[in-house]
Amino acid sequence: MTAPLDVSGSATEAQPEAALAGMGKAIQGRSLGQIAWMRLKRDRWALGGAVVIVLLVLIAIASVILEKTGVLTPNVYHPELIDPTFGKPIGGLGGISGAHPLGVDPGNGRDLLSRVMVGSEYSLLIAAGSTLLSVIIGVIMGLVAGFFGGWADAAISWGMNVFLAFPLLLFAIDLTGVVQQEAFGLSGDTLHIAVLIFVIGFFNWPYIGRIVRGQTLSLREREFVDAARSQGARGFYILRHELLPNLIAPILVYSTLLIPTNILFEAALSFLGVGLHPPTATWGGMLSDAVVNGSYSVDPEYFLVPGLAIFITVMAFNLLGDGLRDALDPRGR
Repeated sequence: MTAPLDVSGSATEAQPEAALAGMGKAIQGRSLGQIAWMRLKRDRWALGGAVVIVLLVLIAIASVILEKTGVLTPNVYHPELIDPTFGKPIGGLGGISGAHPLGVDPGNGRDLLSRVMVGSEYSLLIAAGSTLLSVIIGVIMGLVAGFFGGWADAAISWGMNVFLAFPLLLFAIDLTGVVQQEAFGLSGDTLHIAVLIFVIGFFNWPYIGRIVRGQTLSLREREFVDAARSQGARGFYILRHELLPNLIAPILVYSTLLIPTNILFEAALSFLGVGLHPPTATWGGMLSDAVVNGSYSVDPEYFLVPGLAIFITVMAFNLLGDGLRDALDPRGR
């Protein structure tokens, strides 16, 4: 009978201590946020959209400061820069010069760069405010409907259907047309901004409300909710501490996708002449001026500059929203 081979001390024997020593520091776990960030960093389009959004926010903040200091002059007319015969900027190329890098608008001679920068301020402000209002109302209604069910779910669901069937554009045109000078203690641009935020945000909450309701219906049957109930947790405690943290991801993703929709809606209202009133600079108002006054035929740049601003902003938010959706829910691809 052959004796067993003694390999103790040989190179073939497994040495756990030596193996662990060669591994360096211990492997550290990653949170869900860190994992999502790792996925998001691989999406160059989403990161590009985020960079553009940050630049737009910085431009909007800078426009507020520069307009107050008099550096930006969006409403100052320069008739000396306009050809009195043809009504177009003198010198060609839209009147581009060192003092006016993007040129001036036909007929008035107002600086295009100043108007585009100030337009970003109003567009982002109205879009962010209306989105925040929609998210607050939609999350509350969706949580209550999905968690409590019964008559609360039926009433809220019917309310969602009514709001979704409501002719929002016609109502927005009527309301913004009626509220002109002063109301609710507000006046001027402040009043018009508040009305636009209310109209766009209040009537768009059912979209996010339906998403939150569907997610809540699924989450309320999970084990961690049953565990919270078994420990004596009541309904609103479960909503706040158990369900809401698990809804952050879909709420964040849908919010980034709702902002560009609201930007387009505000631009449409300004284009129709029921947004912010002239001479306040808005992207939609600039497009409306170019079409109504025929400026696009004299100088296409006055039509292209605000159009590209809207396009780039909406595209950036959509790219970031798609990237966040893939990073936070890779199985939903």
